[in-house]
Amino acid sequence: MVLVDDHGLFRSGVRSELGRAVEVVGEADDVAPAIEVITSTQPDVVLLDVHLPGGGGAAVVAAIRERGLPDVRFLALSASDAPEDVIAVIRAGARGYVTKTISTAELADAIRRVASGDAVFSHRLAGFVLDAFASADTSGPDAVKPSFDPELDQLTARERDVLRLIAQGYTYKEIARELYISVKTVESHVSSVLRKLQLSSRHQLTRWAAERRLA
Repeated sequence: MVLVDDHGLFRSGVRSELGRAVEVVGEADDVAPAIEVITSTQPDVVLLDVHLPGGGGAAVVAAIRERGLPDVRFLALSASDAPEDVIAVIRAGARGYVTKTISTAELADAIRRVASGDAVFSHRLAGFVLDAFASADTSGPDAVKPSFDPELDQLTARERDVLRLIAQGYTYKEIARELYISVKTVESHVSSVLRKLQLSSRHQLTRWAAERRLA
């Protein structure tokens, strides 16, 4: 298993709690190093936080899928139980989502189940995941999964990353540094988000994000 979380103490705690139940072959604290260590070790399971300094956990899942590593399975482990976080990482390709209130025994079992191909969710999350995907039209190559939040679903993964950092109070320069893009690209993403959401200012954008607990 590879463990991805930006808090070193939390990673140490998970390793200690799991003990010999699960072998940890690598760790990472951000998107880029996570992609590197997962690619090099190709673990059965990646235990992945959904909020990382360099972007969302969904970006890690998508990048590994693009690299053609279908045998690597992802289990999201997060303090967040916000619907948009759950839906985003599941849509990217994760096999499950559990919250950090899970017990050690339950976490070890969830990792084993995901490794064997099962989908695993914390009990209170399973209901709205099923609601969001049950009516998906899978009849053709252009099928689109139903939107859990129609407005949020308009945004690309990168636009969501920018929006989340804006909601946390980052300046454009800070966002550019965090996401390894130019300030002009940040401005372009913000303009696109404002247009799609029909908002007119950064203040409105911050409030919109706060209402959806994106911060």
